[in-house]
Amino acid sequence: MSTPRIGVDVGGTFTDVALERPDGTFASIKVLTTHQRPEEAVLAGISAVIEREGTTLDKITQIIHGTTLATNALIERRGAKTALVTTAGFRDVIETRTESRFEQYDLNIVLPAPLIERKDRYVVPERIGAGGEVLLAFDEQAARGVAAQLVDGGYTSVAVGFMHSYRNPDHERRFRALLREAAPSTAVSLSCEVSPQMREFERFN
Repeated sequence: MSTPRIGVDVGGTFTDVALERPDGTFASIKVLTTHQRPEEAVLAGISAVIEREGTTLDKITQIIHGTTLATNALIERRGAKTALVTTAGFRDVIETRTESRFEQYDLNIVLPAPLIERKDRYVVPERIGAGGEVLLAFDEQAARGVAAQLVDGGYTSVAVGFMHSYRNPDHERRFRALLREAAPSTAVSLSCEVSPQMREFERFN
């Protein structure tokens, strides 16, 4: 017999919580999604299903979380005001994409606009090589200037994607440290942590 597990899906209207019992059967519950603080609905749903099943949280061995709320936010282009900071010379990677064609024979295809507009993309002079070697030192002065621009721009979320950071994350981490000095409450996502893989278009998206 397996040990109890919980799965949670945060949807646009309801948050669904399912508990898998040791015998493989399920108990489930729906609660209204709390959009401003989604974690409140998650915690309320978990508490409710645990109470109904007469068990306790310490007996749950795994909680799996998925969300269509984030998917909806991407599709509807809403959410936090976000900027992208990247290596100088690569500001438009998310727009130029790769040479792969979504529909090879459709000459009139209209591709979706990048998630981050060009005016919200910033660059820092630096360069890591494909082997992780430093080809151009991280420009601290320029980086501090970019951090100041992000603060002035009112961004609450910043994505950082430098060239080959999956090989050497030092520059991305240094920029995060500088930005946190200037704006401690700003959410910062590093490509070396979120998606440490080759190919800039895929990693920056």
